Amino acid sequence: MAGPKQHSDAKKPDFSNEEDADIIESDVELDNSGVVEPDYDPPQKMGEPSVEVTDDKRDAAQTEKLKAIDAISEGKLDEAIDCLTEAMMLNPTSAILYATRASVFIKLSKPNAAIRDADAALEINPDSAKGYKVRGMARTMLGLWEEAASDLRVASKLDYDEEIGSALKKVEPNAQKIEEHHRKYEHLRKERELKRNERQKQQQKAAQDQEALSAFKDGRVIGIHSTGELESKLNAATRTSRLVILYFTATWCGPCRFISPLYTSLAVKYAKVAFLKVDIDEARDVAAHWNISSVPTFFFIKNGKEVDKVVGADKSALERKIAQYAG
Repeated sequence: MAGPKQHSDAKKPDFSNEEDADIIESDVELDNSGVVEPDYDPPQKMGEPSVEVTDDKRDAAQTEKLKAIDAISEGKLDEAIDCLTEAMMLNPTSAILYATRASVFIKLSKPNAAIRDADAALEINPDSAKGYKVRGMARTMLGLWEEAASDLRVASKLDYDEEIGSALKKVEPNAQKIEEHHRKYEHLRKERELKRNERQKQQQKAAQDQEALSAFKDGRVIGIHSTGELESKLNAATRTSRLVILYFTATWCGPCRFISPLYTSLAVKYAKVAFLKVDIDEARDVAAHWNISSVPTFFFIKNGKEVDKVVGADKSALERKIAQYAG
């Protein structure tokens, strides 16, 4: 039989490298008085459910049950087991016979055998108060505090008696400690999972930001050749909070040739601004999407939205607006 107390080793949850380390649960101090070593006997003989139960067999089973009760009162527990087993062979459909034999197994300190009989009783009659009671008591003997408390609470609701009440007084303090322990560590695990998820989101965002940054070449003008390429660059600029200058030009455009050197020099000056260039003859889909009617045209884009534009080769306006929005 186990000693009266199970003490904690004062182990603490390991929160070093908090998001990755496993949570080490501390021990719970429980009152384990009355807990016994499990019984590992071969399963006891059970009645055959398919047997036809006649009135004569039912009467004979009742006679064997009465013999068992007398044997129990005289402390002849093995004899009581034999009588109840014989009764089950005669009437295998009686939940009370299984529950009664289970109670004798408890007296013999054979909780596993008692649980097998209680399970059989509850399979026959799911509302068997005695089935829940003896199974709860057997689980108490094994130190299965939560399961024992569950069974005894059901038994108490079905048919309360003082023995159930006494058993609950023994079981519930331990069950409550374990339940509180589970709640505590479940809360810690949820917190850990939230932190892990947040860290993964931050890592994912950092990776996306890094990928977005790699889409730009600081200090250089980037040529755009399709709508898909432009969308990719605009999305990358949004993720990195970059101002985008979208310059529409054409090889045959004189004003474009006039202002292009300035656009290139401004890209060097404002290295953290994304300077994009679209030849309207090469990327007609992009020009059509932006409704370009004349070149040069410069669009100023922040967070995916157009905030301003310059139409024509107006150097001062271009420099002024870049300085305004890049600041």
